[in-house]
Amino acid sequence: MTNQSNEFSLILASQSPRRSKLLESAGFQFIIDAPDDSVERGICSKCSPEDLVLQAAFLKARAIASKYDGGVIIAADTVAECQGEILGKPVDREHAEKMLTLMSGKKHRVLTGVCLWKKPGDFHRLHLEQSVLAMDVLGDQQLKEILDSDNWIGKAGAFGYQEGLNWLCLESGLESNVVGLPIERLHEWIGALLEIN
Repeated sequence: MTNQSNEFSLILASQSPRRSKLLESAGFQFIIDAPDDSVERGICSKCSPEDLVLQAAFLKARAIASKYDGGVIIAADTVAECQGEILGKPVDREHAEKMLTLMSGKKHRVLTGVCLWKKPGDFHRLHLEQSVLAMDVLGDQQLKEILDSDNWIGKAGAFGYQEGLNWLCLESGLESNVVGLPIERLHEWIGALLEIN
C-alpha cells in the first residue's frame, strides 16, 4: 500500500489527457494512477446511460482506492446518448461513422459519472452531470473529412468538443463535462467529501 495519509493528496484514476488538462487548468495538484480497462467488465449492458457511467466511475475508483491509505481518488466515465442509444468510444472508423450519422442534425446528451473516494476509510460519493449538444447536419464530404482526421479515436461519441468544432453547439450544461470532467463542480464535491469524518 502507498502511505499517503500524512497529507491530503488527489489521485486521478484516469489515463485521459483531457481530464488531466482540466484538473491542471483548475489549479489542482494530483497524481495519476489509472486502473486497468478490465475493471469495467461486468457492467450491465442494458442499464441506462446514467447507471452505466456511475457504475463505471465507481468500479474505477474502487480499483485504485484499495492501493492507498490516504487521499481522494477521482474517477470518471463519460458517454454520449442519442435517441436512446449509448455512444461510448468508437472501436473503429465504421463505428465512428455510424455514431456521427446517428447524431447528425439532432440533439444528444453527454453524461459523466464521477466517483470521489476518500481514504482512509471507504467513504465515497457518486455524482452525475449532464450536458446537451446540438449537431449540425453533416454532409458526406464533411463526414469524410472528420473521419479522415482520426480525431474521433478514443473519444466518446466520436468527437472531441475541446477542439472547437463549429458543427456542434452546447445548448445546456458545462463544456468541461463534455470534455470528460465537470471541473466547475469538483471543489464543492471534494470539500463536502473531506468534511465526512
